[in-house]
Amino acid sequence: MVFVGMDHGTTGITFGIMSDNGESIESFKIDREDTKAGKVSAIDELSKIVNLDEIKLMAITYGMGDGITSILPIEKVKNRGILSIEGAGKITGGGTSVYTEIEKSGIPTIVIPGLHKDSPSLDPLFRAAYSHQASSEKVSICYNAFLATKWENMIVADISSNSVNILIEDGTIRGAIDACIGAMGVVHGPIDLEMIRKIDEGEITANEAFSTAGAVKIANINDKVAFMKDTLLNNYKEYDKNAKLAIDTMVFTVAMEIIGLAGIANNTLEGVVLTGSIGSMKFPVDFEKSLNKYLKNKFKIVILPSTSGAFGSAEIAKDVYNRKEDILGIKVD
Repeated sequence: MVFVGMDHGTTGITFGIMSDNGESIESFKIDREDTKAGKVSAIDELSKIVNLDEIKLMAITYGMGDGITSILPIEKVKNRGILSIEGAGKITGGGTSVYTEIEKSGIPTIVIPGLHKDSPSLDPLFRAAYSHQASSEKVSICYNAFLATKWENMIVADISSNSVNILIEDGTIRGAIDACIGAMGVVHGPIDLEMIRKIDEGEITANEAFSTAGAVKIANINDKVAFMKDTLLNNYKEYDKNAKLAIDTMVFTVAMEIIGLAGIANNTLEGVVLTGSIGSMKFPVDFEKSLNKYLKNKFKIVILPSTSGAFGSAEIAKDVYNRKEDILGIKVD
C-alpha cells in the first residue's frame, strides 16, 4: 500500500510515491503542455509504477488554492479549490486536465489549500497585508521541510519559476510573501511602477506583467515557460552578461526577503531551508553560496531536492490517513 502526492508547478506536474513506512519510492514529472494536448495521461503514468488499488490516499495541489481554507476530500471541493484562474501566472490548462483525471479516477484524494487572506491559521497581520501569500504546493514543501529538519522555527525558500519565502514559527505557518510583490523567480516577479504604467496604458495585462517580471525580464528571454530556465542557465554558462545580472538580481531579492522575514520573526530561527529547481541548484549556479553573500552564514541552511513539494504532499496524505488533525496549523476536514 502506498501514498501519493502531487505538486502542481509552473512548468510541470510532479508526483511523489511513498510507502507505508514513509520511504520515498519514486517520482515523475509531466509537462503541462503534454497533459493539455492529451499526449500524456497522469493516471496512466501513475499506474505504470503502482497498482492504483494500492493507493491508500492521494494529496494534490492546484493553483492558488484560494477557494478553500482547510484540507478537504476532493468530492467536497468546488471549482478545484480556487476563486479564479485569472491573474495566476502562465495558464496552459494542463493542470486542469490532471485534476479532472484524478477527480474521475476514484482514487481517494484530498486537496491542499493555499495561503491567503481567508486562511484562519495565519498571522492576522499577514492576512491583512496580502490577499494571497502562497499557492498550495508551498504548504506541501513546508511540510516536507518540517519533517526533514524537525525545526519548529524556520524560513522555507522555494526558488524556481516562482519564488516564495514562508515563515514558520512554533510549528505553524505564520505567513509568506509571493513573487508578485516580493522576490523574483525565473519567470514570475514583482509588478513595479514601470509595469503598472504599461498596464494602465493597455500595453500588457497585469497577468502578462507578472508572468514576465522574473529573471527572464533582465535576461531578455521570451520563450515558452518550459524552456525559460534552461535558456537562462545556458546563457549564464556562456557568460552572457544579462543572464548573470538576472541571476545575481534574483539572489539579491531572495536575500532581502529572507532577511525581512527573519527581522519580523517572534522566535529565534533554527535555519533556512532552500528548495525548488533553482534553490537546490549547485551548478552552474551555487545558489546557497550566492545567497550567503548576503546572509553571511548567520543561518544554518538545509537544501532539499526540487521534488520536496510532491513528497511533502505524499507525507500529508500519509499523516491525514493516520488521523492527523492539522498540518502546520491548517485544519483537516
